[in-house]
Amino acid sequence: MILRNVIKKNRYVDSIFLMLLANRLKSLEGIDRISAMMGAEGNKGILEESGLLDQAGREAAPNDLIIAILAESDEVVDRAVSEVDDALDQKDSGRSEDDYSPKSLDSAKNGKTNLIFCSLPGPYVRWEAKKALDAGINCMIFSDNVPVETELELKELAKEKKLIVMGPDCGTAIINGTALGFANVVSRGRIGIVGASGTGIQEVTVQLHHLGEGISHAIGTGGRDLTEKIGGISMLSGIEMLENDPATELLLLISKPPAPRIEKMILDRMAKSKKPAVICFIGGKTEEAEKRGLPAARTLEEAARLAIATLLKKKFEPKNFDMSPTEAFAAAAAESLKLAPGARYLRGLYSGGTLADEALVLLEKFLPFHSNLSHGQKLSDNAVSQGNTIIDLGDDEFTVGVPHPMIDYTNRMERLLQEAEDPEVAVILFDVVIGYGSHLNPTEPLIPAILAARERSKRHLSFVATICGTNEDPQNLEKTREALEEIGVIVMPSNAQAARLAAMIASRGKIDFMNSEKNCHAEKL
Repeated sequence: MILRNVIKKNRYVDSIFLMLLANRLKSLEGIDRISAMMGAEGNKGILEESGLLDQAGREAAPNDLIIAILAESDEVVDRAVSEVDDALDQKDSGRSEDDYSPKSLDSAKNGKTNLIFCSLPGPYVRWEAKKALDAGINCMIFSDNVPVETELELKELAKEKKLIVMGPDCGTAIINGTALGFANVVSRGRIGIVGASGTGIQEVTVQLHHLGEGISHAIGTGGRDLTEKIGGISMLSGIEMLENDPATELLLLISKPPAPRIEKMILDRMAKSKKPAVICFIGGKTEEAEKRGLPAARTLEEAARLAIATLLKKKFEPKNFDMSPTEAFAAAAAESLKLAPGARYLRGLYSGGTLADEALVLLEKFLPFHSNLSHGQKLSDNAVSQGNTIIDLGDDEFTVGVPHPMIDYTNRMERLLQEAEDPEVAVILFDVVIGYGSHLNPTEPLIPAILAARERSKRHLSFVATICGTNEDPQNLEKTREALEEIGVIVMPSNAQAARLAAMIASRGKIDFMNSEKNCHAEKL
């Protein structure tokens, strides 16, 4: 094998583009491994640990781009380098002459720019974000590994200047119809979202789109915003901005459960809002919101439906499936009959952290689950499932030195094959998140892996999926759904519905989700 680091001096490229580039080049014949990273010390450490750093890479500066290639020959390396050059040239030529594209933060300080997207290595974020805020420019910080003390400092400065910091580790936002980070092509509308969850925002915006409504803006806050340390600074700023936005008629807040004091503060603030609001704190109790007169949803799909009902001043009727309860039970029973006698466990392999969390919240009251999430029973080894398992494969543990599983399906497909070898596995549940930033053809890796898993298992395996996306996304929802259904995957219209049906199949009908979440039940398991 030949290892070569190609250095592009003073060539900054954002991390989403680099992950997509590495995923594309990995498919070249003769490539063993390939990684594209900026030359920050932390990134070089990741490449060193992965065996992908040579002396040229060790000497790279933080502003240099490192393309690390491990291939079977010099000819393959040369071909990969040529592909990299072509991709970078296409990126540069993709803008028209009329596009406004400042080359530095200093050149952006001219009154035309009011938001920067920051995707620098974590240690460098503070300086650039602070300069932007001092210049009166809002920040979206995609970067992770930013110290919590830095986040607090930047958000307090933004609050003082009546600006907002989205992030750090903010993966999704849609501002004035422009998608930032991982996002979907959805309709414009009257509902404004403030969310501390990337895939949570994606699922809700997609569900609103399917229901015929749309969003004015979707403001991300970063996952730590509602902790005691940060105090909900960005969520409060986002609420104020949407309250003052004439295009926004209803506010929808999305998060995992905030710290108790912060939750009460946010809910007290919303109780005084001049616009109606809906609350969705996944896994939290709804009583605190409801006693303040605020409608509260238990799932992301329910949040979209409840928001539309509240906006239209219609009675909200909760339901667990688009089909009738009888139809859902019959579909689950028909699939259960195909299972081998000893097959009884459900394995959820997720790329979206909030989608994994939502599935676990819905199901752990009926079945014991292991997980690498903050609740559920802890796995003794996150690389090996136990009993019923729902796992977030987008967690930092699984993404060190490799692209996120929404971009690169390799780790998830390997895990899928691993699960298939366990004779007690009945159902494999998974998400497919499409849209900007995600894998451009997710069925390309998925279909061969699912077929191989069935062959390897020597029995019937049930596959239940949810696709977070729209027909307007580059990958196309309908095209993706049809390709999966053609090989026998059951595709449900939301993550919540997919999780419920998967549990009904695995439990062989002992779990029965009736029309309302409050009416669902399970036999003694």
